[in-house]
Amino acid sequence: MTISLSLPGRIAQGLTGFGFGFGKAIAARVGRAVPVFVALSLVTSGCANRVQDVLQPLAVAPAGTSRVTMLVATTRKPSEDPGKLFSGDRGTAISLNSVDVSIPPDRNRKIGEVQWPSRMPPNPQREFAVTQVAKVQSEGQAFDWYRKNRNTKHQVIIFVHGFNNTYADAVFRFAQIVHDSGTDAAPILFTWPSRGRVFDYLYDKESANYSRRALEDLILQAVNSPDVSDVTILAHSMGGWLAAEALRGVAMREKSIPTKVKNVVLASPDIDIDVFRRQFTEMGPKRPHFVILTSTRDKALEMSSWLSGGVSRVGGSDLRPYAPLLDQLGVSVIDTSAIATNDPLGHNAFADSPEIVRLLGRRLAGQSLEGGKASVADQIGMTAANFAGSAARVAVAAPVAVISPEAREILKRELSSNGGKMVDGQIAY
Repeated sequence: MTISLSLPGRIAQGLTGFGFGFGKAIAARVGRAVPVFVALSLVTSGCANRVQDVLQPLAVAPAGTSRVTMLVATTRKPSEDPGKLFSGDRGTAISLNSVDVSIPPDRNRKIGEVQWPSRMPPNPQREFAVTQVAKVQSEGQAFDWYRKNRNTKHQVIIFVHGFNNTYADAVFRFAQIVHDSGTDAAPILFTWPSRGRVFDYLYDKESANYSRRALEDLILQAVNSPDVSDVTILAHSMGGWLAAEALRGVAMREKSIPTKVKNVVLASPDIDIDVFRRQFTEMGPKRPHFVILTSTRDKALEMSSWLSGGVSRVGGSDLRPYAPLLDQLGVSVIDTSAIATNDPLGHNAFADSPEIVRLLGRRLAGQSLEGGKASVADQIGMTAANFAGSAARVAVAAPVAVISPEAREILKRELSSNGGKMVDGQIAY
């Protein structure tokens, strides 16, 4: 749909860059591609030195450590190596396992970091270690897992990892998020066939596409359990695209997204900003509440934008000027650009920043931030009086007047269905 806006220059340009039906982003940032490639190479070389066969369970469960028990669903191809479990290749079925991860005592580690084993067997007092792996062989066993691991509110978290993750990467990272956030919701990991290699971006993208139906099935399985009342989906990077696609698919299959799916957190989502508008629209009017973590300093998303023809990614855009309007649509925006992170690409603040991971924990558990620390809220310029539940709203500081009434109505209209009616020779899309 082509729209002509009569807006002052800078505001009109901002709406164009935002991309919700206003066209593609102006700048591809091609000149910044080379330094990002260098950073990616450095990250790759660091990961290549890791011990790989880390999923072989310890012979004896360690004492004095914390434990995270998660349900892991995957579309990866099984590996014959018990220390690897699954490869980066695509499988022909959805496999489920219950995996227990031991996490070192807090005195021996830093919040926000995964203490990767330096050798096998790992030292559980200082390194992450797997203590048990059990196959979940039927839906009945899956429902038993929900029942056994439910909290008092019957909450579950489904985590969808991003690009460049092995099975072990995803397991350890999610265990770290669950532990460091302090949530007691039942953790479910959906891990799709990423090769775990930084230069396999296109392969990973197609693997995420390959896994959409499987994630839909997992969401519906959780919703159908009588022991689940509240589902939160946390998705990172390319996993954000996969999660949005799966929710769109669920809405089409079920006529609407089930009400048990209450919250969706997209951390640094690697989603074409025009595509997200379509995904969001096609989920229908009964959407869960969305929280989007963005950063204009995300070098990984800069590279993704460059690879994608210069179209901005949702997680790499400055959405703050649109926060009041997005808030009306059930979307909260948190800008993490000013938050320090150990990731040289600035792409993992959601997990490795102690402030953000604790904030996520409160969100994931449906808790209020009242009485909590306000330092993070102050840094990222948001009000944090109430950051919980389906009615929660986080308004990033921005003047409402930055968007004209005309633009507000256009955006609202584009994000709602018009029944396919033709107006002035066009059908809204």
